[in-house]
Order: sequence, then structure tokens, then C-alpha cells
Amino acid sequence: MTTLTLRVLPEFDKRLTRLSKQRSVSKSDIAREAIERFLRVAEFEEGRQIAVPLAQAQGIFTDDDVFRRLGIDFEP
Repeated sequence: MTTLTLRVLPEFDKRLTRLSKQRSVSKSDIAREAIERFLRVAEFEEGRQIAVPLAQAQGIFTDDDVFRRLGIDFEP
């Protein structure tokens, strides 16, 4: 594992320290989890930017369109 150093505002550090103590985990653990979540969302959005135009070119615009293509009868 490599080391990453972050500079944060004092108020941010206070909040992070409080949360760290409440959860009995390190500030590094909290930061690592936050970065991991951010990266997952960013990667999902990248994939979505590619997939949406391809789906729309096939006439798929809604969840119902997807279900129909998959042959799933879905009625709420």
C-alpha cells in the first residue's frame, strides 16, 4: 500500500477526527473508503456516458424499454 498525504481545512479535520473516534476507525480508513466510493461513482459515470448513447441508438430510453428487450414482464 502506498501513502497519500492530504491537506485539509481545520474544520474538516475536526469533523473527521470526531467521526473517527465515534466509529473507532482511523482517519485513514475513512479517507480510503471515501476515495474508493468516489472512484466507483466516477467509473460508473464514465461507463454510463458510453452506454447511454449506444442504448438510445437501439431505441432504449427507459427501464421499461430494457425490461421489454429482456422479455421481462414487469408491472409495479
